[in-house]
Amino acid sequence: MRNIVKRASLLASAALVLMACGGKEAKKNAVEAKEVSPVSKTKMLDIEKPQLTFGFIKLTDMAPLAIAKEKGFFEDEGLFVSVEAQSNWKNVLDRVIDGQLDGSHMLAGQPIAAGAGFGRQAELVTPFSMDLNGNGITVSNDVWSKMKPNVPADNEGKPIHPIKADALKPVITEYKNSGKPFKMGMVFPVSTHNYEIRYWLAAAGIHPGMYTADNVQGQIDAEVLLSVTPPPQMPATLESGTIYGYCVGEPWNQQAVFKGIGVPVTTNYDIWKNNPEKVFVMTKQFVEQNPNTAIAVTKALIRAGKWLDEPSNRAEAVKILAMSQYVGAPEEVLANSMTGTFEFEKGDKREMPDFNVFYKYNATYPFYSDGIWFLTQMRRWGQIPETKPADWYGETIKDIYRPDIWKKAADLLVAEGQIPASDIPNTDGYKPATTDFIDGTSYDAKDPIGYINSFSIGNKD
Repeated sequence: MRNIVKRASLLASAALVLMACGGKEAKKNAVEAKEVSPVSKTKMLDIEKPQLTFGFIKLTDMAPLAIAKEKGFFEDEGLFVSVEAQSNWKNVLDRVIDGQLDGSHMLAGQPIAAGAGFGRQAELVTPFSMDLNGNGITVSNDVWSKMKPNVPADNEGKPIHPIKADALKPVITEYKNSGKPFKMGMVFPVSTHNYEIRYWLAAAGIHPGMYTADNVQGQIDAEVLLSVTPPPQMPATLESGTIYGYCVGEPWNQQAVFKGIGVPVTTNYDIWKNNPEKVFVMTKQFVEQNPNTAIAVTKALIRAGKWLDEPSNRAEAVKILAMSQYVGAPEEVLANSMTGTFEFEKGDKREMPDFNVFYKYNATYPFYSDGIWFLTQMRRWGQIPETKPADWYGETIKDIYRPDIWKKAADLLVAEGQIPASDIPNTDGYKPATTDFIDGTSYDAKDPIGYINSFSIGNKD
């Protein structure tokens, strides 16, 4: 309503100006202004369900939802959206499946697991990838003091990044020899964070544990015991000594620096460069019953992503995210990562312009290859217990990742002049094979079995 009132006020003001000026030139200028107005160019779809409720977890990467609402992009599409914080990822999943939420910010692995046979089953779809990168791995001050001597330093004595888990390995042994199992936190069993911390550990030969039907904690043969902690609770859980480190999204790594309780040692940009992070999820039933609404939502979110990746907008984005109804963290904590930097040790702030990516590099496009990577990790660690044929990976993800909806939304935005046609990727849904991982392993989504079998730790097919 805020934007509707604002537009009405602007129209009224314009009418008064015309009446006052009365001349043809004033009328000509007003018509020209109307022709270039973004609002006038928006093609309104026949919206089946204009009143919507979306969920999110208090993390920086929920930003497209906050921006689409606060900048009026939802309203431009005829959508009236409530955006509500949720307590944890399980609650998010359950409320979308049960229809209490029309859609939500979700872990990329959640709709995939729901369709692949791990955890609660449901037909969920995503037409929109919310961001790239954005996570970090933080350890306690005590762990860092023991890790740091194992990390190479530059000429100024600063740690050389990326820091591999090889530096953590002797610390784990020391804890084990003193009778303390080494415990770390991640946010959910099918979270990117779980797979990223497992990848980081296993790349150094540290076994992060296997899942079985009888061990849903994923701790069989584990040298590091991983457990679930909701993101906002990570710093307090670390400070209490319940865990010795964690993998989480922002602002909860920077919060550890701010509070002086821990040190981020790596980011997921270094674990897998420009990796997919969160997605926006709706049920298959919702999309089928409300196809135009799904397209309109996707349009608004694409515009939000584009707005967020304009560097001049990041300071405003920080102020919006700091609001209590969104992330609610201090602006200085949010700004540490959202404005192109990232702080490791206190005072060791480094340039990291791509820590949070919301639009460039085709960040919003739901690539099949991104989804297949998560399926390979579910199989690698035993969440998918049985061998699957290579074709199963592509067939499964095509029911969940919906670039066809994204393409319809993007084509409309091009026609409206909101985005350039060059921002639509010419793709079959698969990114080229890449070695942009911390261990240099090659990932080709068209050969998922070969990828799974390339690792020394984990299942083989």
